[in-house]
Amino acid sequence: MLLPGIEWFRRQGWQPFPFQIAAWEAYLAGRSGLVNAPTGSGKTYSLLLPILLEHLGAAAGAPPQPPKGGSRLAPQPPKGEEQGSPTPRRGSSKAGLQAIWVTPIRALTREIQQAAQRAIDDLGIPWTVGIRSGDTSTSERGKQRKKPPEILITTPESLHLLLASPGHAEFFASLRVLVADEWHELLGTKRGVLLELALSRLRALRGPDFRSWGISATIGNLEEALDVLVGTAPAGPRPVIIRADTRKTIRLESVLPEKIETFPWAGHLGIKMLSQVLPLLHAPGPTLVFTNTRSQCEIWYQRLLEADPDLAGVLAMHHGSLSRELRDWVEDALHEGSLKAVVCTASLDLGVDFRPVETVIQIGSPKGVARFLQRAGRSGHQPGATSVIHFVPTHSLELLEASALRQCVATGQVEARMPYLRCFDVLIQYLVTLAVGDGFRPADVLAEIRQTFCFATVTDAEFAWCLDFITTGGNSLGAYDEYHKVVVEDGLYRVTNKRIAMMHRMSIGAIVSGTALLLKYISGGLIGTIDEYFISSLKTGDTFWFAGRSLKLVKVKGTEALVRKSNAKKGKVPTWHGGQMQLSSQLSGALREALDHLKHENYRDAELARLAPLRAIQASRSAVPGADELLIEYFQDREGYHLLMYPCEGRGIHEGLASLVAYRIAQFAALTFTIASNDYGFELLSDQPIPIEEALGSGLFDTHGLGADLQASINATEMASRRFREIAAIAGLIFQGYPGQAKKEKHLQSSSKLFFDVFTDYEPDNLLLAQAYDEIMTFQLQEARLREALERINGQTILFTTPAKATPFSFALIVDRLRERISSEKLEDRIKRMRLALVK
Repeated sequence: MLLPGIEWFRRQGWQPFPFQIAAWEAYLAGRSGLVNAPTGSGKTYSLLLPILLEHLGAAAGAPPQPPKGGSRLAPQPPKGEEQGSPTPRRGSSKAGLQAIWVTPIRALTREIQQAAQRAIDDLGIPWTVGIRSGDTSTSERGKQRKKPPEILITTPESLHLLLASPGHAEFFASLRVLVADEWHELLGTKRGVLLELALSRLRALRGPDFRSWGISATIGNLEEALDVLVGTAPAGPRPVIIRADTRKTIRLESVLPEKIETFPWAGHLGIKMLSQVLPLLHAPGPTLVFTNTRSQCEIWYQRLLEADPDLAGVLAMHHGSLSRELRDWVEDALHEGSLKAVVCTASLDLGVDFRPVETVIQIGSPKGVARFLQRAGRSGHQPGATSVIHFVPTHSLELLEASALRQCVATGQVEARMPYLRCFDVLIQYLVTLAVGDGFRPADVLAEIRQTFCFATVTDAEFAWCLDFITTGGNSLGAYDEYHKVVVEDGLYRVTNKRIAMMHRMSIGAIVSGTALLLKYISGGLIGTIDEYFISSLKTGDTFWFAGRSLKLVKVKGTEALVRKSNAKKGKVPTWHGGQMQLSSQLSGALREALDHLKHENYRDAELARLAPLRAIQASRSAVPGADELLIEYFQDREGYHLLMYPCEGRGIHEGLASLVAYRIAQFAALTFTIASNDYGFELLSDQPIPIEEALGSGLFDTHGLGADLQASINATEMASRRFREIAAIAGLIFQGYPGQAKKEKHLQSSSKLFFDVFTDYEPDNLLLAQAYDEIMTFQLQEARLREALERINGQTILFTTPAKATPFSFALIVDRLRERISSEKLEDRIKRMRLALVK
């Protein structure tokens, strides 16, 4: 059965890799599994081809191959070609839906469609490939319902919309497989939980012959990723992990500053490197310039154009807030080779196959090895090609992260993705989804969801609480009819109210973000979406930059911000709500190792060597910590008393650690602290002397009583209240508005706060309330990782220094604190004065 696929590969001028043939064999043997291979190595065809080969075999009358058992190791590839395989020939054009291909972002859908259609046409199979996403028109969705394509490319949200349709069992009646592309991007998110639940229903509908496959390039916990994908009790042959036996060659080349900053501050060095970045854009072939935020993307696009006007017309921008039409134009232009460079965000991280791209530039640290590998893989995006990525630091300490990234790539360290457990907000949404469709019987659904990784431990009582919540509103909301969403008729749970069904369909999904306004010209024409919070900071007539255009705000009308073009050369750059990227545990460990090399003047690479002047000042004023040391600095100046610690665990961990340390120190003296943190350490500032030495002698970093001290050191109730907004939206407690009539952010927040307070006062055992507190400790404060950091610190030597004034390490933290309360123009002036004072 493999021969048509091998011959098709050869007609393209390709030779199948062993991992591709292994995937073909495993799929045709009826197995589920996970394909793990580097970016640009042909992962897509490792699963597209066997789907088509299975159809060719059935059309030729070939008997199905018996399932193969065995371990989760990849089966060995065949030593030679398979003999006697059927000759490709057309099968039935009424095969029905055969395969669902789930992608985490819409930008991937067209790429996969083109790849699949190419093979389908060449192999003479009369199949069609359809796309269903938020961009698919209503008429096209209707056509797909009447005559499903054989391969449907979709997103987790659109898949749940299909489950919310009456007659969905018939729609999926011939389905053989679901493929989760870029599975590592869904794992560890509630969108991944949505996919788990959808898979549980499809397995129940299709029986033991149904298969689920994942594709992943960069993930550290493959076994767990497979378990989440296939569920706790998969039917059929044992699932398999198929790994490519070749590693992608990644070469990191740092764009080194001509002169190192002796007192670094974030955001300064990045733009200063503009003159060194420009020549890279003129290298042969198109270039992708990756930034970590949409604001940074807008800034770099504009500054590049200002520095080199000849780039006008051949430089583009791509991020998630731009209109679909503009993003499509950029993607098409990249394929055609008509663009010289694109400044982008994570919107182009994933497997979009831009074959012409030759150069990749990363502005600032990506904060994670997996993200770095994903972006690096956009260059040399062909099997066997070397991927080169140019690293541009935004401040001098990021050169340490460049060195750490190179070490992680060399040793194969990649982050694990922590899967969500017991997400009752997603489960409640899913139950209503089934009730909107054909309805459900509780015993059947409970058995299905218990086979998912997320809900394997759900008890009978917890499931009964969920059923009560969707039918009566539970103990707290029983008096309000709008929360009696589901009715029970002869044991079947259904939604019979058309308005409730419509509102639920519009709310399906697990992505909850700040309210966005449509950005339009006053004369008509959509530009993109913009954060309501940013627009509310502007006055009518103010100028700002968006999509590389100077725009003047005319008025805000409902959910639309209306603008006209402006000739102004200056204006604000939009900001968007969203958490900052977290430094991963793998990268933080490598960062401490890089610091150890710097301490001992072991300049293993060019990045560490360039930091020698900064190291000299840091060592003379304080110390450079080794891998087994924790540096603590304590000094006084006109601002007050500064206590700084450098665990190098990442901003998120440092925020929790700073609050914990401040709370424990305050047990010795009644002090008020101002707290600042970055990826390298944190600062506590007080107007009174800090009894740090006394605290160090009294178990400051003990893990005993950590949970209670964390709860006492933070406003857990306020943090959980903010977290609850997302949970309430996913669970359907708050409705975010009809199209064109979205509710304002402050109204949504106040609504969720009301529910939070009601549950706290009258239903403290509410599962959604408990989930909010659990997610704060697990994902925001990262209690497990914080505990590991404390255990490591307890085994380290404390380097306690009292420098006469600020050090290079402390300077970055002080500037981060000032940035919170000083405008950018005033901040730069203040930094210049501080640097002058420090070098005297």
